[in-house]
Amino acid sequence: MTKHNFTLGLGTAAIGRPQYINIRQEETTDCSLEVFRAAGKKVLDLAYEKGIRYFDTAPGYGLAEELLVEWIQEKKDTTIELATKWGYTYVANFDPNATIHEVKEHSLEKLNEQWVVSKKALPFLSTYQIHSATFETGVLENEKVLNRLAELKANHQLHIGLSTTGTNQVEVIEKALEVTVNGISLFDAFQVTYNVLDQSLAEISQQLTSSNKRIILKEALANGRIFPNERYPHYDKLYQVLVCLAKKYEVGIDAIALRFCIDSIAPFKILSGAAKAFHLTENLKVESFKLEESDIARLIQFAITPNAYWKERKQLGWN
Repeated sequence: MTKHNFTLGLGTAAIGRPQYINIRQEETTDCSLEVFRAAGKKVLDLAYEKGIRYFDTAPGYGLAEELLVEWIQEKKDTTIELATKWGYTYVANFDPNATIHEVKEHSLEKLNEQWVVSKKALPFLSTYQIHSATFETGVLENEKVLNRLAELKANHQLHIGLSTTGTNQVEVIEKALEVTVNGISLFDAFQVTYNVLDQSLAEISQQLTSSNKRIILKEALANGRIFPNERYPHYDKLYQVLVCLAKKYEVGIDAIALRFCIDSIAPFKILSGAAKAFHLTENLKVESFKLEESDIARLIQFAITPNAYWKERKQLGWN
């Protein structure tokens, strides 16, 4: 019998648009929408067949949200849970040479515009998130937006959340935890970057867990930087440990990195960003083992500062 209560969920950014921020350079042999849609649905079908029931998407992920809503309506399985976001608009139009891929806007107008599409995922839609909340956009102080989110939460029994990106993830989460509407805490879910390199979430994870907030982890593979690469000689010791642990548990480095996140934070979900069957199958091996405490302790030592992490990440291109 297939297990359905996996910690692993599927993030759909890579199946919704031809490019994503990643270290690996890959040739795109066919960017036709027909082929791209068909490939995306194959990944969704495989994830479902293997037991994944949590899917994360966004309008900013190209055709991913539309594809996922269509796919879910075909499945009609109430065990499927969908999370989506609002705040980014995809503008690259599937052009491999586009210089601008997405535009951010945290206005009430954008929220209402994107909700019209996102609500088509009901009743499978469980979680509605601000896409990459920051202090700069003022979204956490925009009363019209916050009141509208509270209205959607009450009317549709949604978990309202946000995703975070950047050096001050923890500060953004702390601010969000203070947000209330009519005396009720607004935010229930936090989708946060966490991996062997950026472990800043650990500062506040216990508070989130004890407050019964959902923690969803993203970018567990650090956009590919956890894989041995001669461009990052400063990570050689980390690579040696990851290779050693991969041999010990007879899995890939990806599964070790994912398992570290699960065993050190105990999240509600952790997202695979796989766009190919092989990568998804390898990621799913994370469900077959647990790291020993000594292994977790070894990996914790490789944390770097958020400033160093995000400075390096900004140098990665859209591939």
